Amino acid sequence: MAKHHDSKGSPDPAGNEPAPDPSLSAFLQYLRVEKNSSERTLANYSHAILKFRDSFSEFPGWFTVGADDFRDYLYECMKSQWARSTIRLHFAALRSFYKYLTRREGLSVNPLLEVQLPKVEKKLPVVLSQEQVITLLEMPFRVEQPKQAATWTAYRDAAILELFYSSGVRLAELAAIDVEDFDLHQECIRVVGKGKKERVCPVGTTAAEAVHSYRNQAKVIQGPLFISKLRRRMTTRAISDIFTKYHALSDIPVDVSPHKLRHSFATHLLDHGADLRSVQTLLGHSSLSTTQIYTHVSIERMKTVYEKTHPRA
Repeated sequence: MAKHHDSKGSPDPAGNEPAPDPSLSAFLQYLRVEKNSSERTLANYSHAILKFRDSFSEFPGWFTVGADDFRDYLYECMKSQWARSTIRLHFAALRSFYKYLTRREGLSVNPLLEVQLPKVEKKLPVVLSQEQVITLLEMPFRVEQPKQAATWTAYRDAAILELFYSSGVRLAELAAIDVEDFDLHQECIRVVGKGKKERVCPVGTTAAEAVHSYRNQAKVIQGPLFISKLRRRMTTRAISDIFTKYHALSDIPVDVSPHKLRHSFATHLLDHGADLRSVQTLLGHSSLSTTQIYTHVSIERMKTVYEKTHPRA
């Protein structure tokens, strides 16, 4: 078995670029073309796989490393106090790569099938109460906008916040919405989610009206739906800054972010009787198990209400 360095790896002592890796290149091309994986996924998978390869003083080749090599690497990761979630993400990339090697490149035995990973400590997502959400949604018209801001800034910010809570879309999905993706008459939007999968999300009347008012004020006719004062598409960072801005001006005691509003969207739907499959579809989750975390949140919230209000709890 080849000897490992620590999990950080080490540079080539000669300062040379790493040698080409045909198997890895073919795998990344497979992800890009056949799986429609995002550039972020490609970068994360490449980083994780190369990190494992670079942990060897002399890498013996993908077809030569065995289960013990992966166990040694896992031990080094844990010794370096990596978060369990980070370890699992790295090994998810390696497992996907080795599944590809067995199916496409003739590897007879997948060594990773013998490796057990540490279980992730499940943390329930923090959600805003309905009252806190309403406070947040009302903030754009309750505070004074900066003098240098566009005259329609409050309308845009209100539309963004309303749309997040009404549809449950991801940050990147909202930033990518164009005017033509929003059907005001049917009150729905078309979004492109992970894996370039399209879905249609219903939008509530209040959010649809907020978007309509914003478009009228900002004279947004075509192209990106949400624009900066320079009339360019807003970046995900700029949209996140809106949450930071209004959270700082509010009295909401928990941090506020686009993803937290998405958590709140899902939990509030379940609180009011929505079924899990419908919530899964609305969120764009490929697996029902991903959505089930919100069931636990909803149950915990019901327990809290029960304990506070039932006379014999």
